[in-house]
Amino acid sequence: MTDQDFATRVTVRGYETDTQGHLNQSVYLQYAEHARWEYLRAAGIRQADLVAKGVGPVVLETTIKYLRELRAGDSVDISCAFSWRDGKTFHVVQRLVREDGVLAAEITGVGGILDLVERCLVPDPREPLRALAANPGLLGL
Repeated sequence: MTDQDFATRVTVRGYETDTQGHLNQSVYLQYAEHARWEYLRAAGIRQADLVAKGVGPVVLETTIKYLRELRAGDSVDISCAFSWRDGKTFHVVQRLVREDGVLAAEITGVGGILDLVERCLVPDPREPLRALAANPGLLGL
């Protein structure tokens, strides 16, 4: 495990399933969002800290690959890793792995950090996160 490895566990609840008995497609996005906030929290960044700094993370693009079913009662580990590059955006890679080790889904995306006053992306999304993080290494900073 590297210092960028992070996962949080969720148990699929019955009300999150569809008529076929598997996790509703929209809930995958909610799980991904939850894991991203837990990732930031594990690095020492709270939502209130971001707001106080006048910034907030935004999702610009998301792709979901559904690979295996998730059903009510399944425990799933949702990983999260940011991949930094030059410019205003960064990549996010998340994997949903069932307790039996089977990869159920992969969610990839592009994110940025929004200046809440100017309503535009900050030039370097690493800067506000690095400034707030107690453990910037977890975020790859």
